[in-house]
Formats: sequence, C-alpha cells, structure tokens
Amino acid sequence: MMRGSQSQGEGLATVQEEAALIAPETLVPSLAKRFAGRVVEGARDALLAQTDRWRLWAPVAFGGGCGLYFVLKAEPPLWPLLLAAVVSAAVWWSVRRHGPGRGLSVPLMFLTFFFAGLTVTKLRSDNVAAPIAPATSDPVVVEGWVLDVDSPGARGARIIMAPVRVQVLAPEETPMRLRVTVRGEAPRPGDAVSVFAILNPPPGPAAPGAYDFGRTAWFQSMGGVGFELGQTRWIDLPPPPDPLRRAMAVNQFRFGLAERLVERLGPRVGGVAAAMTTGHESWIAQETYDTMRDSGLIHILSISGLHMAIVGGFVFFAVRFGIAAWPWLVLRVPGKKVAAWAGWIAVVAYLIISGAPPPAERAAITASVAFLAIILDRPAISMNALAVAAFAVLLLQPEAIVTPGFQMSFAATAALVALAESWPRRPREIKVPLPILLVQRAGTWVGLAILASFVAGMATGPFAMQHFNRTAVYGLLANMISSPIADFIMMPMLALGVLLQPFGLGGPFLTVAGWGIEAIMAVGAWISTLPGAVIHTASAPVIALPVAFIGILVLCLWRGRLRWLGLPLACAVMIWPRHPTPDLWIADAGTNGAIVTEDEALVVRKVGAFSRDVWSGRRGLTLVERPAKGWTCGRVHCAPDTPGPLALWWGRSIPDEAQLAALCQSAEVVSVRVELTSLPEACADRLVLDGRDYATGGSVELWRTAGGWRALWSTTERGARPWNRLGDPDYQE
Repeated sequence: MMRGSQSQGEGLATVQEEAALIAPETLVPSLAKRFAGRVVEGARDALLAQTDRWRLWAPVAFGGGCGLYFVLKAEPPLWPLLLAAVVSAAVWWSVRRHGPGRGLSVPLMFLTFFFAGLTVTKLRSDNVAAPIAPATSDPVVVEGWVLDVDSPGARGARIIMAPVRVQVLAPEETPMRLRVTVRGEAPRPGDAVSVFAILNPPPGPAAPGAYDFGRTAWFQSMGGVGFELGQTRWIDLPPPPDPLRRAMAVNQFRFGLAERLVERLGPRVGGVAAAMTTGHESWIAQETYDTMRDSGLIHILSISGLHMAIVGGFVFFAVRFGIAAWPWLVLRVPGKKVAAWAGWIAVVAYLIISGAPPPAERAAITASVAFLAIILDRPAISMNALAVAAFAVLLLQPEAIVTPGFQMSFAATAALVALAESWPRRPREIKVPLPILLVQRAGTWVGLAILASFVAGMATGPFAMQHFNRTAVYGLLANMISSPIADFIMMPMLALGVLLQPFGLGGPFLTVAGWGIEAIMAVGAWISTLPGAVIHTASAPVIALPVAFIGILVLCLWRGRLRWLGLPLACAVMIWPRHPTPDLWIADAGTNGAIVTEDEALVVRKVGAFSRDVWSGRRGLTLVERPAKGWTCGRVHCAPDTPGPLALWWGRSIPDEAQLAALCQSAEVVSVRVELTSLPEACADRLVLDGRDYATGGSVELWRTAGGWRALWSTTERGARPWNRLGDPDYQE
C-alpha cells in the first residue's frame, strides 16, 4: 500500500509539472527556447557541411576586390592596398597557426583574398599604363606597322597599328597601339603604312553607366582611335622589334588562313568559318550577325569557351581512342594523360591561331586547368578545378571581372558543375537488350542536354539582360538543335580541314564543315523569325548584377537546403526596380540627342547609331526618327517649330546672338557644341549646355523636376580614372 501511494504521489507531481509547463506564462518562453536551439543547431550543421567548400569562395572574394577597383570614383594609391593585403594575410596566417580555429579563419581568408584582388588589379592597371592620344582638331600623319586587322566599323575597315611616329607627338607621348578606320581596303598585317588621320582618345560611354570602351582599351594598351581622311600609303620603316615582328608574323598567318577559308567556302559561309577559326569578322554581313543574335546563337561567332572545349575535347578523345585501338601502345603509355597533353597542345595552338583575344585567353586558361587536373589524376570537371581556373584568370586579367564574357562563362560553368554534382547516380543495368539500352541512353542524353541548356541559359540570363538588354526567347530551342551540329560536325571538321589544308587534304573536311555552318545559319534564320523571338529589357541599377552573381554562386557553391536562399538574389536583375527614365539624352559633345515620350525616344539626328542604340537599349526604349515636319533644321542645328524640350547646335562655329536667341525661344534645353562666352536675354530661363560642359562631362541624361533639370553625366559615373579621356565624337566609331 505504501508503495502504491508513493507511485500515485509521484505521478501527481509529474502531472503538476507538465501543467506548469503548459501554463501561458511558461509556454511561449519554452517554445522560443526550443526554436532558438533548433535554429542554432541547424546553422551549426549547415556551416559544418561547408567544411570543404569554403576554399571555393576564395576566388569569389578575390573577384570582389577586383570589382571594387572599377567601382571607385578616384584612382587609389597602391601602398594602402598593399599594406591591407599584407596585414590581413599575416593575421590570417597567425590565426590559422595559433588562433581559435576555422570560425575566425574563414572570414580572415575572405578579407585577405579581397584585398589581394584589389591590389592585383591596381598593379595590373599600373603595369599596362601607356600614353593616350590627345584629341587632335587637325589631321596628323601617323607612321607605323599594321599589327592586325580588326572587325570593320560603321565607317569602314579598321586596323590595329603599332605607331612609330605621330606628327605632333613626342616619342614618350606616342601611344603603343592605335585603332584606325581606313578608307578602302584595309592593309594586311605586317605592312608599314602612313595614314593621314584625326586622332582621339578611346571613346567613352554612350550614356552614363554604359559600356566603357576607354576602360577596355586601357587594359589593352590601346592609346587612341583614328579616322583616316586621305588614302593609305605604303612606306619603308626600320625593322620592328622582335616581339612586334613575331606578333605580326602570327597575324599574317591568321589573316591568310581567313582569306583561304573565305575563298574556299564563299563570303557568307567562309566568313563565319573565318570568325570561328581566326577571330576575323571582316566578312560577316550585318544581316548574319543580327540573325544569330536574335536566335541566341551569337556566341558561335566569337571564340570562347565553347570553341576551346570542342577543339580540346575532340583532340583529347581522338588521341585517347587511337591509343586504345593500338594494343601494343596502350600497354606502354598512360593513354588518358597523353591525350590530355595532346588536348592542351591543341588548345594552345587554337589560342595562337585565334589571335589570343581576351575571351579566348580566359577559355584557354580554363581548359588548361582541366587538362592539368587529368594529368595530376584529379577530376577535370569539379568545383575545385573551376575555382582554380577562375583564380588563374583573375590573377592574369583582373579586368575580366567586369566583362560579360567572364561573368557569363563562369556562371554557366558553375551551374553545370553544380548540376553534375547533384545528379543522382543510377545503378548500371545488367543484361538489358541492346534496343532498349539504346532508347534509354538516347532518352537520358536528350533529357540531360535539355536540362543542361536550360540551366546554363538561366545562369547567363541576368547578364544578357543587363549587358545586352535583350533576351532570345527561343535560344534554348536554337541551341538544342545547333549544339549537336556544332559539337560533332562543324567544329571537328573545321579543325581537321584547317590542320590538313597545307597538305592539300583539307578540302573534304572543310566542305562538311561548311554544310554544318549552313545548317546552323538556317536554324538561326528560322528561330529569329518566330513571333516574339526577342524581348528587350531595360538595364537594372548597377548593384543588381553583383547581387544576382552572388545569388547564382550561392545556388552553385553552397551545400544543403540553404542554397535556395540564393534564388531570389539570382533574380535581382529581373525584379529590381528600374531608375526613372530620363526625359532627355544628349550624346557626347552634343552631337545628337533624343526626347523621351513614354516608351519611345525621338532621335534628333541619324548620326551616331552605335551611341543611340546603346543608350536606348539600356533604357528599354524604342527609337523613333525625327519627323520632317514640325522641326526647323539646318546644316549645323535643329530646333522644334513650337516650343519643345530640346534644341541642338552641333556646328563647330559659335552661333551669333540671334541664332542662339532663336534656339532658346524654341526649347527648354539648348545644347551648343562650342564654348559660349555670353548668353542673350532669351536664354535667361533656359538650361544651356555648351562645349565647356561636354569637355568635362561627356554624354548626359536629363530629368525634369519641380526645381528645374537634374543632370547625370557619364564622367560622373566614370570617376577620375586614368582611362577617363574625352575626344571628338565626329571622328570616333
């Protein structure tokens, strides 16, 4: 009885304790404590799951430092950056050796690589520094060597010159490289020529925040652009330095190869073959370019990771198959490693033949890392290999971080590697009939190809929207149809044809490659004409693209369910609110302008097609030509008949008082190309922009506000950087 009573008493006490826990005053704290404990435990497990993944974020931090350098509005001194990198590295090493462990080591690693990226970019910028041509108002004689033939511009053929003498410049002021638009047929690489041209610094952005060719030219040591006024003359010059002579010899071979391909396959097909082989786009018609762009196949025309992967992969598998087919050899050599060496040699050879443009260099580095991994018995396709490749590219070309090619290629590759990591491994079937096995394999291949194209397209979508302001709606379909043709027919046959052509054996292979090019161009022509083939989108604010990039990397690099937190970040470019559309746009030096009405932009002049297309694309506007009626326009000016928003004077002479008063009476904003010394009374309540403003500001966007007009100049966005020079837009492309 005593034992039973004791048990009943203990049970009653337990019930009372549980009742106390359920009481309102104790229930909420208890649940909160449990929830907090689970959150802490889940966070700890999520972080522990990243133990072998933290190093993958080191190149991301390095790239962040590279990107910050280009965001700065003023050129930073080197010593504080170098000091920060050294101090952070020393603290990181000390913590790893004597500190509390990984909890503090990982943030210090990120900080070290961040400052290292910032320092390396500054060192790279200082290392490539070269003289920049001044804006010459009068033409000058330029003598030099033709280093290469560039893609043609709207005004004619273009050449890359290594100038020896420039008429008005001292030797220390002479740019290392110039891009000159010439009249008539372009000279060949290796020619010594004299041109009579107007020189300018590399052109700046067409609009605030737009693509900055001046920055790109700075890192290529290209100090200016020229516009030839006379005829090119061939001259005699002293022998060039050995590095320049070797570079011209390679470019002579490339140009000759491109000419032979065009002669063999015709300008239409041969032009595409030449572009994919040598990088020369001189024979590609604008219609072909537009068709490939609108169908989502434009990447085929530029030498990039796809071409490097196909050429290197084709040679790798061909050599490995040849070794495996020879029993005596397969027992004596490591076939896979020999094939990797052969693939690497093919990639290097292709890089040389292509002229080694920056995108091809980045692709070659990535392919080299993959082949090196095979040689070292490491997985060729892995996040570790991709991280090494990204770090190597940024170490050699830190300016690549702001280029669309680098961003798109590494985002797509990271997404595909992440897909491969998460793909389930099915057990291999045993004794399956061959017809069923073929159907299964074909279905798996088609499904994987569709999924891979979809994943790569989604990863590169934000960059295409931000940089190019257009999305090829049926790009997935076009690439699904074209990829087998390009991968298994066009590129392998083109490589074999080029390799065997010197022996007179390349003809059949080039013919088959031509068939492949024709098929791909037919796919592009069909896709580009489908309803709604292209969607035009305005660019998001600058911050949206880094946020999207981080989101994509979280999706790809993070291990566990928390990776899906990166999905809304990856969509930043699509969902980020756009800045208000400006009411007016005026091009560099006031040579053109546009008036915005809803989703359309009325362009005052037809000149400067590139600038106006870039600006309207960034703002998501449709261009409308100025009507003939309702405007009074002369040789050097244009103004609305009834008071309107904008009047332009693009002449090089100063308007007299009556002309300037008439312009001010016709528009709220008056743009005058030359510098004014005084204004008539009619301009008292008008915004007048003159040559002084354009000399310091470049192109400008204007918003109408209650207190007047608010202006955003391109120079304000560029900042005071070494490549920030302005020239005469009449003599630029």
